[in-house]
Amino acid sequence: MPDIITAAPLAGVPHGFLGRRGGVSAGPYASLNVGTGSPDDPALVERNRRIAGDAVLAGAALATVYQVHSALCETVTAPWPLDARPHADAMVTDRPGVLLGILTADCAPVLLADRQAGVVGAAHAGWKGAFGGVTDNTIAAMEALGAERSRIAAAVGPCIAQASYEVDDSFLNRFVEADGTNEHFFKPGRPGHQQFDLAGYVAARLAAAGVGTVAITGHDTLADETRFFSYRRATLAGEDSYGRQISLIAVGG
Repeated sequence: MPDIITAAPLAGVPHGFLGRRGGVSAGPYASLNVGTGSPDDPALVERNRRIAGDAVLAGAALATVYQVHSALCETVTAPWPLDARPHADAMVTDRPGVLLGILTADCAPVLLADRQAGVVGAAHAGWKGAFGGVTDNTIAAMEALGAERSRIAAAVGPCIAQASYEVDDSFLNRFVEADGTNEHFFKPGRPGHQQFDLAGYVAARLAAAGVGTVAITGHDTLADETRFFSYRRATLAGEDSYGRQISLIAVGG
């Protein structure tokens, strides 16, 4: 069975942040690799996607996008074929039976729901998307379907944690030049470098946008190799490929 992490603010809404356990892939992709962009066997990836989806909402139709580290959000009425997915990094829907899926391997997955309106959202928030406003655009798209931001509950799932996320000073300067209070999300590291709190930054963006409830699961994808895939861990190890995990949400029944 897949390893599913849930968030208390989303209780009652079909959702889950899945890790790397419980699938059928082998080697560096063991075992629940859902990344169609990895060199893994496509047939195994497809089986893993079905396993993951059924673990959260059996029989639901899985919708994913072609993620490009943007702030673009799509409204989903039905899933796209894999070869026709729009380039975007977030989705919203009000359609029961449609499961929104975000793939990550260190970036922050964000799941959102307004239970009363029957509207859910999912966002892929790497630093570029988060800085560019992917969560703000997701909230706006949910509102267009009848959600109210004060009723939205959101959870930031497993991602690279501050202790593992080293950036250089120019990265810090980019954030501070945009908003001086962003300095709060950095801690000094080795000379010329900083440690960036991606989850904290994303959560703060959600709260500043007026989201009613925001939670952080607090898992570090780089540090926990047995539980999560990690792009940066693979890079540091000199590996040329890596798997992806998936985070899922659907409108409740």
